[in-house]
Amino acid sequence: MKKLFNLFDFSQKVNYKTEVLAGFTVAMTMIPESLSFAILAGFPPLTGLYAAFIAGFVTAIFGGRPGLISGGAGATVIVLIALMKSNGLEYVFAAVALAGVLQILVGLFKLGKFIRLVPHPVMFGFVNGLAIVIFMSQLEQFKTIVNNQSVWLSGSSMYIMAGLVALTIGIVMLVPKLTKAVPASLIAIMVVFALVFFFGIETKTVKDIASISGGFPPFHIPNIPINWETLKLIFPYSLIMAAVGLTEGLLTLNLVDEITGTKGNGNRECIAQGSSNILNGFFFGMGGCPMIAQTLVNLSAGSRARLSGIVASLTILLIILFGAPIIERLPMAALVGVMFMVAIGTFEWASLKIVNKMPNHDVFVVVIVALITVLLHNLALAVLIGVVISALVFAWESAKRIRAKKYVDANGVKNYEIYGPLFFASTAGFAEKFDVLNDTNEVIIDFKESRIADMSAIEALNAVTQRYNKLGKKVHLRHLSPDCIRLLKNAEAIIDVNIMEDPNYMVVAVN
Repeated sequence: MKKLFNLFDFSQKVNYKTEVLAGFTVAMTMIPESLSFAILAGFPPLTGLYAAFIAGFVTAIFGGRPGLISGGAGATVIVLIALMKSNGLEYVFAAVALAGVLQILVGLFKLGKFIRLVPHPVMFGFVNGLAIVIFMSQLEQFKTIVNNQSVWLSGSSMYIMAGLVALTIGIVMLVPKLTKAVPASLIAIMVVFALVFFFGIETKTVKDIASISGGFPPFHIPNIPINWETLKLIFPYSLIMAAVGLTEGLLTLNLVDEITGTKGNGNRECIAQGSSNILNGFFFGMGGCPMIAQTLVNLSAGSRARLSGIVASLTILLIILFGAPIIERLPMAALVGVMFMVAIGTFEWASLKIVNKMPNHDVFVVVIVALITVLLHNLALAVLIGVVISALVFAWESAKRIRAKKYVDANGVKNYEIYGPLFFASTAGFAEKFDVLNDTNEVIIDFKESRIADMSAIEALNAVTQRYNKLGKKVHLRHLSPDCIRLLKNAEAIIDVNIMEDPNYMVVAVN
């Protein structure tokens, strides 16, 4: 029981009141966001709420760590908009289910560990960009539809909206100084709701987005032809959705790890996320992934266990079944104020303080990742580009470390002691170290402080030895590590290596 359900892990101290209240708060903030993304993509509004319930419930119980909140997230839904427009909802459900299968495979093959390759500057850029996206997305609630055009609120409507948002922010900031018994966000939502209800204030409510009344998620097999053409059509969408969902999920998991000082399980999160998306595909859900904004709402409310996620998902289901008339009257201003505070809390303000202390290339990575996140809303692309830039910078810096100590020993043999890794970026510098024409007839290249890393290194070594060979000079490779020797043996079709062990120096001779 302890291994299967962390909710019942009695070694973990759980504050049940805090968890339940945090779950209620998360549900209140998740409902309008899931509805908005569903409508944005052209899906029926309830598909967003079904996704919030299914993804939230499954990952809360089986996911990679407590405190992580999943739901119908915009990052994955945006990927499916083109498929919805071209082929319709049935193909979307099929793509969501297939994305779930791909995510499970990533977890089963333990590929979630590759998230460790994401450098810290990329994390800074990702989090800062996401904070800006969360903030900017709330500005849409200050608009209304007039003649099928989205226009800004004006006059008293704008003043009321802005005033209620400011009141919400004030309550969220003030309440923690007075008490932490109840999440400040939940108190703010309740106070603003009561104010609007009892004073009859006219302002935008959840119902203005969409109706949230419905039944239990119905079982539904996607009505599509099962053939190769269909697979070719939906596979690219599924692959991108799976990648985006896992990227956002694993980055969010890492962020929660840092905040809570605990360690999550990335591969388990991949499997849980994939399972929830398969269920979404067959139970009328638009699919989803971990939601960083709601996760931060959850953590700021004091949650540290799985119970809050379970409560949040079940609350959403009960609202769909029974509570819609009440929740539809929630003022959007209260939810916007809460999300503004989440955006402010999400932003890594520390990154601004240390910007003049960071290397220029790290600052560049932070800015680029943040800009791509904000402008394209493509978190996977932003992180990928950030990782690629960081990797190229690392390769360039490592390439500059290739050095060679040169001397002629007592036996009249020219020695080259190589320092630094020999790989694709350092091969040019490596080749420049050798004075082939003026060297002695016997040369030793010592790799005690270096290693041959890739095929580019092998080709560079081959080029150097051939230059010596044409002049009738003999080259020895000394102190090669076992993995380097294996690389050279595997590349015998490219480089003629005659390996023999010297009893004193472990020398490899190249003729």
